[in-house]
Amino acid sequence: MNPGATDAPGTGQAPCHHGEILQGVFLDDAGRRCAGLVTLPMAGPGSSAAFVRRPGAVPRALTVVPADRTKAARAAALAVDECARRTGQPPCGGELRLTGEIPVGLGMGSSSSDVIAAVRAVADAYGLRLDPATVAGLAVRAELASDPLMLGGRPVLFAQREGRVLEVLGPALPPLVVVGCALGGGAPVDTLSLPVADVGRSDVRAYERLRALLRRAVATGSAELLGAVATASARRGQEVLGHPEFDTLTALAHRTGAVGVQIAHSGAVAGVLFDPAAPGLRRRVRGCLRALDAHGIPATRTFTTGTTPAKEIPHGPAPHGPAHRGVDRPAGPDTPRRPARLPAL
Repeated sequence: MNPGATDAPGTGQAPCHHGEILQGVFLDDAGRRCAGLVTLPMAGPGSSAAFVRRPGAVPRALTVVPADRTKAARAAALAVDECARRTGQPPCGGELRLTGEIPVGLGMGSSSSDVIAAVRAVADAYGLRLDPATVAGLAVRAELASDPLMLGGRPVLFAQREGRVLEVLGPALPPLVVVGCALGGGAPVDTLSLPVADVGRSDVRAYERLRALLRRAVATGSAELLGAVATASARRGQEVLGHPEFDTLTALAHRTGAVGVQIAHSGAVAGVLFDPAAPGLRRRVRGCLRALDAHGIPATRTFTTGTTPAKEIPHGPAPHGPAHRGVDRPAGPDTPRRPARLPAL
């Protein structure tokens, strides 16, 4: 850290996710249209941040390592203002260091994870623990839209551009086994370059029906119903994303007995969803991996999610060796973000 820093570093962490289960336009309690999403939680790579205050330094004079994490730097500056106000101290500069290995451009919440970790690190440096609503507000101000990673693994419908929860769907998603893969060869997706979909009244009604079905899936613990919602949402997202492998993915999911598919609506990561209670699960998962390989769709990680913390499932050698086995290597503070094309997460 900077030798002139006099305060102990504050630290913060944030997870990533595996794209969306549902994304669209919904109605809030006042009947107003809001863009919203429900993400699929995933344990594994996340972002960690360390922040050292420099009392007396020019306010907002922040350095960040790596230097390209501009959204996290904005979030740290906003968090300094908030924490200084709450503690009655003058704002000051500081140094922010980020580590993590979430691939960028795949729709796994890499920037949101950086931003939330940065906010938490700044708050920790001030001896504070900010509530999730405050963290969400700062995150949206820093990056214009944020994933709900500050809320833990609860399934919530989250207004990503406003930083507020539209609905808590329940305590946990139904258990799932997810065979992850990367569409488009894992090439990053530039969200800002995507065309803006024209959402009409009938579209909002369709999204509200999917919201009601997802609420029922959570209440009943139905993996099958959750898979149907995720597939329907993915198909709508496909109208904008246009992944050439999408029809192949849905077809192989059907052939291998999956309950559905999910995709990142602002990225390339996707998942084939299985009910863990289905008979012959290991055979189904292996068949899915073989089919992905046969069609040239790179598999990434197979993991479980639901009522217990998400964890990776060993499934034995892949068709051409162990390349599908998830690997999380620690990155140094100056390690640049890994390219989005990934043989394993």
